[in-house]
Amino acid sequence: MVDASVKLHKALADAGYGSRRELEEWITAGRVSVNAEPAHIGQRIGPTDKVRVNGKLVHLRFADERRQRVLLYHKPEGEIVSRDDPQGRPSVFDKLPKMRGGRWIAVGRLDFNSCGLLLFTNDGSLADRLMHPRSEIEREYAVRVVGELTLDNKHSLTEGVELEDGLAHFGRLVDGGGEGTNRWYRVTISEGRNREVRRMFEAFGVTVSRLMRVRYGPVLMPPRLKRGMVLELEPNEVAALLKRTPSVKTLAETPLNSKKTEE
Repeated sequence: MVDASVKLHKALADAGYGSRRELEEWITAGRVSVNAEPAHIGQRIGPTDKVRVNGKLVHLRFADERRQRVLLYHKPEGEIVSRDDPQGRPSVFDKLPKMRGGRWIAVGRLDFNSCGLLLFTNDGSLADRLMHPRSEIEREYAVRVVGELTLDNKHSLTEGVELEDGLAHFGRLVDGGGEGTNRWYRVTISEGRNREVRRMFEAFGVTVSRLMRVRYGPVLMPPRLKRGMVLELEPNEVAALLKRTPSVKTLAETPLNSKKTEE
């Protein structure tokens, strides 16, 4: 059950049914009803209201009755970050533990051919805080490329390179060694436009042959987290993550510098 002052999309997000933005889209599309009537944006609900998503009754509880959970997953190449795929490709959600009364929400994405750290949570508000365009949370990647960058290339990649969807730059770019035509680099970005890292290297004729996310904000991928494995954060680790993540109110008061999507 939820307090009467809670908005519908927030209550559903807090229960793990999706991010607030996604749930607002569901409400607009008519996929959510309250007391057998179509729901509307901004609607508030109380303890006695009957909420259904896609016709199925959902149980919503007070926020303090629900433990916030965060999973770390080491995504291998060849998996899609989606529950539904017309091509029938393997999904990252197939590897996650089952949950009653909610669902796992992916924090950001990695494309089909990328690997590395993915975060999942049962808390829609936390997912919003970690993905909000204004949060500018830093992501770090280990990148293997075919070719080698010149000093001018490296300077341009950190100062800014013009892509078809606007200027992009790495916060840091560090050589990671390599042999022959295969070179490794460590890079950071604070946004995640579609295939942004790959496109930035390709702008200088360098092809990315492997892309692995090794950090999302303050969360590092631990060495013991092998490919295809899941690790759940302890409650004290979740609390520490919350302290280091901007609140929704803070984000709302921060100017939006650019449009963000996910790598």
